Amino acid sequence: MSCGKPHETDCSEVLDHLYEYLDHEMPDTDCSKFEHHFEECSPCLEKYGLEQAVKKLVKRCCGHDDVPAGLREKVMGRIELIRSGQSVPDHDVTVSDLPTGAQEA
Repeated sequence: MSCGKPHETDCSEVLDHLYEYLDHEMPDTDCSKFEHHFEECSPCLEKYGLEQAVKKLVKRCCGHDDVPAGLREKVMGRIELIRSGQSVPDHDVTVSDLPTGAQEA
């Protein structure tokens, strides 16, 4: 997607990093470049608006789901096993199931 005009920041760069911009995960200098690009490029501005609307819709529809109790502990248990170089079993793992040394990694 491009408006066919040359820009300081190429359309492909803007579109490749659009979610970083939407999620405020980029440096302020890059944000400024993107904002300037949106002022010049209506196709990219339209794509930004569409993705922003989708993100808001997902948050509104799915943002209130409760995380099941114990899920964080299970995920952290698997991460610790992987970090310690152990094989990950098929069953659920909790931090309390790990050997003492693996819990501190």
